[in-house]
Amino acid sequence: MPQLPPTEPPTRVLFVCSRNRIRSLTAERLFAGVPGYEVRSAGTEPGARMRVTPGLLGWAEAIFVMEPAHRRILQERFAGELADRTLVVLHIPDEFEYLDDELIEVLRGALGSWLELPAEETP
Repeated sequence: MPQLPPTEPPTRVLFVCSRNRIRSLTAERLFAGVPGYEVRSAGTEPGARMRVTPGLLGWAEAIFVMEPAHRRILQERFAGELADRTLVVLHIPDEFEYLDDELIEVLRGALGSWLELPAEETP
């Protein structure tokens, strides 16, 4: 699938992991304030910081999940809300810390063919 370029109005992007504390939240922070994108994040588990809802899925134009299990959960619970949405599995395991440099590098690699990446910060 071709890259989803930033648009006006902004492309609405949702990042999903299990607890919305590390991977999806890091992805949201990575894209926060990037022109052309409006980003949010959520988790699939009951104890998630922000839980996936039908409203969030309806809001999103593109949904990026970290693992195939997240896609399966969304498809089982929210099939109707996923219609006409881009849903991509990034295959990023739950083995990082929040805002970990390695996680950011993995996210950039996984998302680079889908979204225009924000410029890398230089010290």
